Amino acid sequence: MALVPAALANSTAKLDTLAVQIDPAQRRLAQIQTAPVERGAIEITLHSVGAIAIDESRQATIAAYIDGRLERLFADYTGVDIKEGDHLAVIYSPPLFAAQVEYLEARRSLTENNSGLAAVRQAQQALVANTKQRLSELGMLDAQIAELEKSGQAQSRLTIYSPQAGTVVEKLAIEGKYVKAGDPIYRIAELSTVWLMLKLFPEDAAKVRFGQRVDASVQSLPGERWIGRVAFIDPVVDPKTRTVGVRVELLNEAGRLRPGDYAEAYIRLPVGPQGQAYDAHLAGKWISPMHPQIIRDEPGACPICGMDLVSTARFGYADQPVPQPESLSVPRSAVLLAGGQSVVYVETKPGRFEIRLVTLGPILHDKIVILSGLQVGEQVATAGNFLIDSQMQLAGKPSLIDSSKARAASTAGPLRLSVQVTPIAGAAGEQLEQAYRAYFQVQAALAADKVPSAVAVQQLLAATQQLAQAPAISAESQKRFAELASGVEHLHHLELPAARQKFKLLSQQMLTLAAQLRGQGAKQPFLHFYCPMVPQGGGDWMQTESTLVNPYFGSEMLHCGEQIETLPVAGAAPQAQPQSQPEMKEKGHVKGDD
Repeated sequence: MALVPAALANSTAKLDTLAVQIDPAQRRLAQIQTAPVERGAIEITLHSVGAIAIDESRQATIAAYIDGRLERLFADYTGVDIKEGDHLAVIYSPPLFAAQVEYLEARRSLTENNSGLAAVRQAQQALVANTKQRLSELGMLDAQIAELEKSGQAQSRLTIYSPQAGTVVEKLAIEGKYVKAGDPIYRIAELSTVWLMLKLFPEDAAKVRFGQRVDASVQSLPGERWIGRVAFIDPVVDPKTRTVGVRVELLNEAGRLRPGDYAEAYIRLPVGPQGQAYDAHLAGKWISPMHPQIIRDEPGACPICGMDLVSTARFGYADQPVPQPESLSVPRSAVLLAGGQSVVYVETKPGRFEIRLVTLGPILHDKIVILSGLQVGEQVATAGNFLIDSQMQLAGKPSLIDSSKARAASTAGPLRLSVQVTPIAGAAGEQLEQAYRAYFQVQAALAADKVPSAVAVQQLLAATQQLAQAPAISAESQKRFAELASGVEHLHHLELPAARQKFKLLSQQMLTLAAQLRGQGAKQPFLHFYCPMVPQGGGDWMQTESTLVNPYFGSEMLHCGEQIETLPVAGAAPQAQPQSQPEMKEKGHVKGDD
């Protein structure tokens, strides 16, 4: 086929600077496909690799209570499984023998004492109790003391028993070694539960909560899935790795998970602000604050640590299913990335693709969350978008390589309003009219090259603060009024240039609110004006008078601007003005054209 000029292959000359036209033949050859922008609840799955470790709360050290010599070690190698009460070692100790003799003599004296003096008998009873307590302090169990009392024969050798079941993870002494009181002999770990130690980025760890479910898999046990729960989230970020430690408790009753082994962890997190979460296994339950695997239907004590169980609601778990936060998303292939820029191409009409700068949220496996730049239902190109971008480059228009033109074009031009009127009345209606009146006073003062009066600013501040809490308007409008109130508070203290700059943001908020809330109580329509000469994309404002007076330039260019539309009373549709912005530019926005 014969090549044709790029300018003829699409009708770019008839389009604005942000779009390109792709004819049906090109579209088929480029296999351009589109998909809608969607809004819904999105979950991300964090994937992390960690090491299995011993549960520190289930470790014990077997140490010598007395000085002596280890004559026998029954658990003679690391890894021996033992039960509670199993004998571990025999220690030879002369001091223990002397203490036993002392105890036996004290008991014999108490038995043979025929003195009728109460003071003497009390002293002997105290001596028996003290010598018996000393035997306990030297490591003898109650059963061993009872056997001593029964036999009446002191023994110089003491058998050491295990205080808990578990596995010998360290053997710290050998037979024949002399030890002192406090020297460790064994270290035992109870491995029915183990820890999975993870490292997460701070932004991910902030979304994880105590008791949250974690799915884990171990490479040495392929095909098996282990379910654990978050037991601890480190409150400090590691300054070297910039990560946060997260500890997961895993049940290991069969003893198949080995400390030191690596495991992969998967944590499902909703995208959006963290609120209440619903977990069917935790709804309305009571959980141990130290051991999240201990979950009960009723309050009580943890069988492991003895602490009182707490309600799962304390950690943000709801009793009933709760709606998950919704986010805007597009297929991952729809977004073109280059450096710090992200663009998509939106099909606004059949074959017409418009470049759109977007702000990205989390990037998922097959989707990308969009924070700004798109609306629900818009069609974005998911295949062939590089061809569309190349057509934009050939036409000298904004593209992925040079998106600054798109940014400048997207911020220029008057504010376009989508009118969804919500009539209000009563006190809220009066407060709204007061806000309008105060706004017009501020606008008139700036047009007269004056800083707004404190009275007008205080009236606007009071009205917007009350409207931010008015139940008669929507939550979205309440939020706008709250933002407006925070921005207008010190307007009368600013210099004139700074006041005009802040007035630009104030006007954008007021225009949007006027379009949404304009209803009962209005005396006359509001006129929406726009001046493209205002730095950083032009400036909008409202007036009630038809004669344009520019609050951004005052006497310097008092009548510079154009009327965009009329915001009517009682919820009628806005009336766009026939005069276009290019025509206004032909008339001239020059200094002193008034």
